[in-house]
Amino acid sequence: MKLVFQAVEEEQPGEMWAGLFRRLWPYYRDWFLSEGVAARPTYARSLAMLRRHMPELVPTYEALCRLAGGSDLAARFLSLYCPPPFHSACTQAVSIAGEPVLIRNYDYSPYLCDALVLHTRWRDRRVIAMTDCLWGCLDGMNDRGLAISLAFGGRKVVGDGFGIPIVQRYVLETCANAAEAVDVLRRVPTHMSYNVTVLDRDGDFQTAELSPDRPPVIRRSAVATNHQGSVEWHHHARATQTLEREHYLSQRLAERLMGADEIAALFLGPPIYATAYGRGFGTLYTAVYRPATGEVDYLWPHISWRQSFSHFTEGAREVRFGPASAAGLG
Repeated sequence: MKLVFQAVEEEQPGEMWAGLFRRLWPYYRDWFLSEGVAARPTYARSLAMLRRHMPELVPTYEALCRLAGGSDLAARFLSLYCPPPFHSACTQAVSIAGEPVLIRNYDYSPYLCDALVLHTRWRDRRVIAMTDCLWGCLDGMNDRGLAISLAFGGRKVVGDGFGIPIVQRYVLETCANAAEAVDVLRRVPTHMSYNVTVLDRDGDFQTAELSPDRPPVIRRSAVATNHQGSVEWHHHARATQTLEREHYLSQRLAERLMGADEIAALFLGPPIYATAYGRGFGTLYTAVYRPATGEVDYLWPHISWRQSFSHFTEGAREVRFGPASAAGLG
């Protein structure tokens, strides 16, 4: 089982993104229609909600719709308004011992990952992000020194709101620090429950527990896994070991001050590093964001791949899950 992760720089939406759309759209179309076309909001409704909640994204959205061919269905999908539900796992932690760092494992099915690190300047700031749904963000950082990542919140409820990847994109495109990010996370509705952690270059951090059916809860939590307060979805909690991961990391971080490399090593081993790829909960990558220096390391066992705003290098890494390690392709 393998994935090829690519790093691509395209300041404005263009041929690279159009090629990405052509390659991945058949799979996203099937997912988007998995509950029937009538289950998804109309284009008019999707655009109206995007203009209401995230108007600064509309010019980029319209440019992407044109590159995608201008179809009604693609435009509805690209709004990421009320998409079908999706469940992941993930672990994330913040450390401000020395330099501030945000470290996360993304746990999901390797068959459902864009595997693209995208460096853009769509508005007035540069963003490096691991993409999802073609222009959303699983995690990322902007050149103002703000990093963000998500973990599924462990609740089954689905409501009226946006898929969290587009909300995280919006945060990176419009916010400069953790306080501004929290303001956005408080007001933009999400369609499912997620724990979103933000960290800025000054070491301010917050975790927002977001849900479609209740107000956001903002905590200064250094560790976030896949529950909000007490466990509600017990089967998911047991399958992903959300409580065990939270306890393990919290205990280790409380024992002594640890640097970024030491914490990252915890993420590359049990119980944080997950191997249940067949059930859709395997660790696909570890990311270490350093917002003060504008650097991010993407990690797998025995290999690291650094990118930064000052030295972004296009290329690829072939990642084999299991005993084989990742290999550089350029």
